[in-house]
Amino acid sequence: MTDDKRIENRSLNYGKKCIHYRLLFLDRKTLEIAVHPDCSVVIKSPLNADISLIEQKIHKRARWIFKQILFFQQFQPRTPERSYVSGETHLYLGRQYRLKISCGQTNSVQLARGIFIIHSKKEPAPEVIKQLMDQWYLDKAVHHFNESLNHCWKNFQKFDMPKPSILVKRMKKRWGSISEKGTMILNTELIKAPRECIDYVVTHELCHIKHQNHNADFYNLLYSIIPDWKTIKQKLELKMV
Repeated sequence: MTDDKRIENRSLNYGKKCIHYRLLFLDRKTLEIAVHPDCSVVIKSPLNADISLIEQKIHKRARWIFKQILFFQQFQPRTPERSYVSGETHLYLGRQYRLKISCGQTNSVQLARGIFIIHSKKEPAPEVIKQLMDQWYLDKAVHHFNESLNHCWKNFQKFDMPKPSILVKRMKKRWGSISEKGTMILNTELIKAPRECIDYVVTHELCHIKHQNHNADFYNLLYSIIPDWKTIKQKLELKMV
């Protein structure tokens, strides 16, 4: 953290509701409002921005902020948490599938006829089923995310920049990021979203290799590749689980 950055925890009333947010003052020209998967609201503001103007912009985006929070609350339900029992539904590539759990000679997870068929050598306790599901999701995420990267990279081959590698892991605050070393980090939970949403996130991060900030050049590049990216982004943010 540099000296030209400070952080404040603030709140803003909107009708009978209250928006709690973290305000970061940074060396930047524009205001950015983001809601992360853990439902936290983060505002990135220019260093000398007036707090009243910041609150005006938050107030204008309040309905969108609450929609984002509602989406993430349902996408990663914490109360109650998933029980990992037969009959419960889980997402994969934008669709819901029911679990069918039984004992078997091997540990396996299969998706067949619209059902997650899970066999466990041990007693199929929820923690055991969760481990099997988590590993299955991770394996599918590695496959589909690399497939998406290969597909999306065709739009960037004309640029003089190296193709990134992919690292898949669970993240609390974002769908993806690009490291300084050229590694694209993607959230395992993204495998639960539709394919076009995965392609959008991958393309978004590839655009950041060319343009690090969310400036006009960044969005012009994103528009040139995915003209309807806002619609796809909205599907990712507002799809009810």
